[in-house]
Amino acid sequence: MDHKHHSNHTVSEVFPDVSYNQGELIIELKDKSGKVPALEVSHEKIMHLIVMSSDLSDYHHLHPEDKGDGKYGQRIDLSNGNYKVFVDINPKDLNYFVKPIHISIGGTHKDSFKNKLVADTNFTKTINGQTVELNTDTMEVNREVTFNFDVKDATPEPYLGALGHVVITDEIGEKFIHVHPMSEKETVFMTQFDERGMYKMWVEFKLKGEVIVYPFVIEVQ
Repeated sequence: MDHKHHSNHTVSEVFPDVSYNQGELIIELKDKSGKVPALEVSHEKIMHLIVMSSDLSDYHHLHPEDKGDGKYGQRIDLSNGNYKVFVDINPKDLNYFVKPIHISIGGTHKDSFKNKLVADTNFTKTINGQTVELNTDTMEVNREVTFNFDVKDATPEPYLGALGHVVITDEIGEKFIHVHPMSEKETVFMTQFDERGMYKMWVEFKLKGEVIVYPFVIEVQ
């Protein structure tokens, strides 16, 4: 299983276009020849769409519907503002690397995501009565970083083909790291950072039938 999915600056052969109109996100895919690329299923879905607000407070992990002819749609009510959208797909026989797409809703100016994140000091989070604790030994640049999540009083259920999902971005919403567990039995994730700085991390677990998203802010030294 591919446990790490990083965005980078290598040239892609598939080009997504994202627009928002009347409560629906529309994603249109074309390859370098202007043709519709074939997609392969990844973690039970043909497309994973990550949407985050400019202040990194709002986060959505969506799975748009295939409308045919390279177009995918997702109904969602987004407030006016600026967003980064990451189209996470696996095109067949074509290179593709996830890069941020900036959209502006309601006539707002496209800002540059100038956030000043503050690292968490408490790595125990309780949401909807379910508690998760993050444990890690080191968070240093250019070294393998292990995130071990201790889920209290519940057993994570399989969700999209894994026991959990981790999405990480930097302060300006440019980097995209999508990580899956190292095994099918433990909620342990491993990744690597190529730059120092502050990062926002969202951790998704399905607990007692409900998908819960736990946000963390970490600092990589």
